[in-house]
Amino acid sequence: MDQALHFRTLAELSAMLDRREVSSVELTDALLERIAALDPQVNAFITVTAERARAQARAADAERASGQRRGPLHGVPFALKDIIDTAGVLTSSHSRICIDRVPVRDATVTRRLIEAGAVLLGKLSTHEFAHGGPSFDLPWPPARNPWDTEHFTGGSSSGAGAAVAAGFAPFALGTDTGGSIRTPAAFCGLAGLKPTYGRVSRRGVVPNAFSFDHVGPMAWTVEDCAMVLQAIAGHDPLDPGSAERPVPEFHAALGDPDLRGLRVGVLRHAWEEDVAIPPELAQATEAAIATLRELGAEVANARIRPLQAWHDVKTVISMVELSSIHHDDLRLRPGDFGRDFLGRGGLAGLMFQGIDYLHAQRVRRAMLDEMQPLYERFDVLVTPGAGPAPRLDGHRTVSFWEKPSLFSPASVLGNPALIVCCGYAASGLPMGLQIAGRPFDEATVLRVGHAYERATAWRTRRPALIPGTPRPAVTLVEPPPPGGEIPPEARRAAEVFAHAAGVPLDDDRHAQLLRAAPHVLAMAARIRAELGRSNEPAAVFAIDPRRDFSSSD
Repeated sequence: MDQALHFRTLAELSAMLDRREVSSVELTDALLERIAALDPQVNAFITVTAERARAQARAADAERASGQRRGPLHGVPFALKDIIDTAGVLTSSHSRICIDRVPVRDATVTRRLIEAGAVLLGKLSTHEFAHGGPSFDLPWPPARNPWDTEHFTGGSSSGAGAAVAAGFAPFALGTDTGGSIRTPAAFCGLAGLKPTYGRVSRRGVVPNAFSFDHVGPMAWTVEDCAMVLQAIAGHDPLDPGSAERPVPEFHAALGDPDLRGLRVGVLRHAWEEDVAIPPELAQATEAAIATLRELGAEVANARIRPLQAWHDVKTVISMVELSSIHHDDLRLRPGDFGRDFLGRGGLAGLMFQGIDYLHAQRVRRAMLDEMQPLYERFDVLVTPGAGPAPRLDGHRTVSFWEKPSLFSPASVLGNPALIVCCGYAASGLPMGLQIAGRPFDEATVLRVGHAYERATAWRTRRPALIPGTPRPAVTLVEPPPPGGEIPPEARRAAEVFAHAAGVPLDDDRHAQLLRAAPHVLAMAARIRAELGRSNEPAAVFAIDPRRDFSSSD
């Protein structure tokens, strides 16, 4: 089997299957062989479902031979982030807490892909419960970046980014709460789409934060993402956040590279004023904006609230929801969580109060309202994405709290946001551009990303992995326990709230909580900006008008 087959796009493989240039069994076997040979370097997989995949591939070949083509994904292998349920297959969330959790039914997205004829290769590494960092104290090691295995994949869909970039699967499903598709897509040189909130069902996906969780595709190209989105999008009455909206033909909407008449807003202040980014990423972003202009787009600067405001709203809401979801386990078995999960919010989320949560929801509603003029003025909004990937040994848990994220606005707004590769650093590591759009207008976002990809040559590059290469050792430098630099009020608040929540603190958990405590208090203070009495929260209860509540008598 041609080695280049591993790095074919989904669209190419689908066409090859249609022309019978390769069978699903041949393709599946080739990918399974590659996983066996190279995944010890990359750690993309937690579970490889080899026999199940071969059985599904044989069935796909038989159906195709009899003239039953289910669609473009029929017979194409894929993999799933290990928080997406698979009936009869471990779904661990990369945590000791769920180390033996085997669901009895598929997630809706799993079922839809299987119904489309896709072939499941296995379940992929993630950050613990899609929230921690690249932790080395969990049952499975963290995924590594195929472009340089001493570097981070980004998270939390870390295994998904690694698996596609390493040529283990032509596409994977990840999830995105605060950038968990977009970061690994950028760090691993892929296309990755966070669809509109409600466009893709979350049923059967282990939650991170109910208000922000999205499921979406990661693949080599925007075209591939459009093909996967077509299969997984659509209303799910069993997901209370699912939107009952028509699903357009995403692939047909890609169109040609001519962007004349399309209006692009550049949120330049996001990286020139609000958060520092690497100079190479800034240069790549400027070049990408110039390319969009050359394609005919009308480009102008735009402005939203500072990134810190978006980051505060997203973090307060998501940390409260995360701590609520895991509260019982935090009380009863805190030692079974990884240190990074605890330090990034598993513990610190307990410090936010009800007033903080509701206030953040009220500010979120105001932010949603403020976007309407921008949605009318621009078709898409552009910022840098991320990259180049940092080294694994440079990871610091507390960095989660220290600066805002370019990805927070689209998380808070729930609008579609796409990452496309926009170049490579001098180190050879990829970088990504973020393109966001109006809610439920994935078609335009995909069209812009596809046009950009066709106008540039970045999609031709692939990482080089050599079988038998040893995985580099990574030594994390643990910061010393916080001492007198923690303000007394932060120290008292951390201890009071942990005690009230019933969470036992050993020395290590105490240190983790204290590192985050000053940031939590500062964030809570910022979020309590004055609002009018009538400002309602984004999470307003409403009776479903579609339901018939009349008596069945």
